[in-house]
Amino acid sequence: MNTPTHIPNAEVLLKTLAEKLEPLLRENTALVGIHSGGVWLMQKLLDLLAPTIAEKGIEHGTLDVSFYRDDYAQRGLKSENRPSQIPFEVHNKHIILIDDVFYTGRTTRAAMNELFDYGRPASITLVALINRGGRELPIAPQIVAADIPLDATQNLQLVQNADNSLSLQLINNKAQT
Repeated sequence: MNTPTHIPNAEVLLKTLAEKLEPLLRENTALVGIHSGGVWLMQKLLDLLAPTIAEKGIEHGTLDVSFYRDDYAQRGLKSENRPSQIPFEVHNKHIILIDDVFYTGRTTRAAMNELFDYGRPASITLVALINRGGRELPIAPQIVAADIPLDATQNLQLVQNADNSLSLQLINNKAQT
């Protein structure tokens, strides 16, 4: 069992992610956060990278990919579904897609499907706070703050605390039969 001995500080990882992301910010780029953890990260990245974002005119939006997931029938409609908000032209834009924890690639695939409903981007770069391993599709993040391999019975969840800070929680699920 791959049980991490130490769960890193999400706020420290966020600063690492910002440092890795900044060189990718150029004109004709937009940040898109995937609900909900990716949106929380994007909001913090907008603050951390504010001078560069203002200088380059970086736009941003959000996606809720619930309806685009291939397991939608199993997951069903959840009360926290939020409409996507893409207030810019996607066509020919360099999209930086932001997610919290990368696992199988299915959320990313769903996000790309939805983005293409808005237009054809020039490129899509996937940024994730954590890559937990377990990829099932030929999709992988180009930028991650940390690789933390986990077993299938474990989940790493990003939490937004009451003070707006972010933290990570390790959740052990029952063994799958």
